[in-house]
Amino acid sequence: MAYGTLFLIPVPLADEAAAQSFTPYLVDTINSVKEYIVENEKTARRFLKLAGLKTPQSELVIHDYGKHNRDAGLKEFFKGLVVGKDVGLMSEAGCPGIADPGADIVAEAHRKGIKVVPLVGPSSILLALMASGFNGQSFTFHGYLPIDKLERSKSIKELESLAEKNKQTQLFIETPFRNDSMLQEILRSCKPNTRLCIACDITAPTEFIKTMTIGEWLKQVPDLRKRPAIFLIFHS
Repeated sequence: MAYGTLFLIPVPLADEAAAQSFTPYLVDTINSVKEYIVENEKTARRFLKLAGLKTPQSELVIHDYGKHNRDAGLKEFFKGLVVGKDVGLMSEAGCPGIADPGADIVAEAHRKGIKVVPLVGPSSILLALMASGFNGQSFTFHGYLPIDKLERSKSIKELESLAEKNKQTQLFIETPFRNDSMLQEILRSCKPNTRLCIACDITAPTEFIKTMTIGEWLKQVPDLRKRPAIFLIFHS
């Protein structure tokens, strides 16, 4: 029997952004797939309902790939795929496999020779880059920087140096409750003429995306508490 297909299904970045996140192909796909590997089952079920799922949810097979369920191995997640069933992979928000543990599932699918099909959908990283006005041909996403203040300051200065030397956009994130301290460290560590883009609440009604120099940000520091944000540094 031929293997099934692993569909990578993006999830809206904000609760209010469902309508702008779905494509007809995505809706058709979720109505043809009855098995899912998800990072958060509650989020996944809500998304499927919003996207127009017609299959009764009681008929779905959902494997929870949350942080407490990853140590048991991946074999269980592939039982359907290896007998020919199509399966959808979903992150908690955004695109599976991008700054997301679902990348391990995709890697295993390739090792097994299973077809992988990515669907079009929102990625906060790419949306922030698009809206920043920075170099979109050369960029690096660094994920989370060190929590330790000295190490974090050192990392920020290193990223600023890379941005200036290579004319390369540097992107990174922080947990929402530490955003304000991260921003303060960026403003302390970077040169006044370095450009910083702050992109938060992307696709939500409260979306805020703005690019200014460090010197300009020092005059109007935004409140980023509890708001999902991406920071981008560039030097031209």
